[in-house]
Amino acid sequence: MSDSPSDKSIAIIAYITFIGTIIAYFLNREPKHPFATKHIQNMFGLLIILFCAQVAYNYMNPILGDVLWIGSFGAWAFSLVTAIIGKEPAIPFFSQKFQEWFQFLK
Repeated sequence: MSDSPSDKSIAIIAYITFIGTIIAYFLNREPKHPFATKHIQNMFGLLIILFCAQVAYNYMNPILGDVLWIGSFGAWAFSLVTAIIGKEPAIPFFSQKFQEWFQFLK
């Protein structure tokens, strides 16, 4: 039996704050798990949206920041559930774009 965590476990770890994303990235280095990689890319995109929400709240428009934050929180919760049940990330439009944009995380 292998001591490395399964792809599903790595995918779930990716959704535990930004530290979990970093840990999941390093756990997924060898061997590569395509399922976990997709979830790591998805969470990385959600973290960028969350960062943009914080910037918008502080420096632009607090209402825009709140809307982005609530949207990213909902997408995070949905993505965490999809990782737990073992499905591919499926945020409409964004999950597919995150897979294209964050190829460097493979």
